[in-house]
Amino acid sequence: MKNLKDWKYNEQSACSLMCVMYIVVAALTCSIDAAAQTTAEGWRLVWHDEFDTDGRPDSTKWTYERGFVRNEEAQWYAPENVFQRDGHLVIEARPADFPCPTYQEGSTQWRHNRPRILWTSGAVVTKDLFSFQYGRVEVCARIPVCLGAWPAIWLLGIGGGWPACGEIDMMEYYQYEGRPTVLANACWAGDTMKGTQWDSSYTPLTHFTDRDPAWASRFHVWRMDWDEKAIRLYLDDELLNEIDLAKTINGRLRGTGINPFHHPHFLLLNLALDTRIKHYAPADFPMRYEIDYVRVFQK
Repeated sequence: MKNLKDWKYNEQSACSLMCVMYIVVAALTCSIDAAAQTTAEGWRLVWHDEFDTDGRPDSTKWTYERGFVRNEEAQWYAPENVFQRDGHLVIEARPADFPCPTYQEGSTQWRHNRPRILWTSGAVVTKDLFSFQYGRVEVCARIPVCLGAWPAIWLLGIGGGWPACGEIDMMEYYQYEGRPTVLANACWAGDTMKGTQWDSSYTPLTHFTDRDPAWASRFHVWRMDWDEKAIRLYLDDELLNEIDLAKTINGRLRGTGINPFHHPHFLLLNLALDTRIKHYAPADFPMRYEIDYVRVFQK
């Protein structure tokens, strides 16, 4: 929000200021009401970040992913693409053009066969700093919905390789079968060395924007309720997916028959660029993924 001293007081500005104040008060009231409801339901806040201080993310809570990390994605993860401003954590994807530090001439490996970095973005994780088993997670965020955007709120188990460690995607957003889609998933190891079992839901973005054309401009609350029986994934209190943990047993070849969702997980927030989209629109950059808060509760 602009500094108030920069406003010229006139009827239009006064109206604008009143609108801004209304939005701020409404957001605070919503946050307070949600927190009160959660407390009333018997949850206790055990970890959180409100991102209230401008600058770098809290190093006691978050570390960075760096470089080319997974999925043959287009972006190079860099810490400078993640910062806190005006009460939000901002993850920003940007165009770039500089030599790739990991390039190896003649390599066929995707992390090493790109001579130049053309895109950068950011990812933060709580690995080795905070993990938990069972509870409620609430993340209030505003996501980019332009072509090629791939924001996510997700968790990984702290032990074993993927997918036997277990993955929970509270939120993914990307183009699925040619249309913008919000996903809510979990995966674990299948019965073969290459097999992965998924329990996924796919909700077209139009499901939300038909009800609210301004949906993409607003912050929304993604929530996970996780106990020994199920993982339930919500968006603004609407249940998107319920994963029955009686069915999430790893295959014997890789996961030794354990259930990864009965073990601790850590949090990840990132903005990737979907390489299935061959051309990104310059007007969409810098592309911003903004997080208002992350809160973890337990009974």
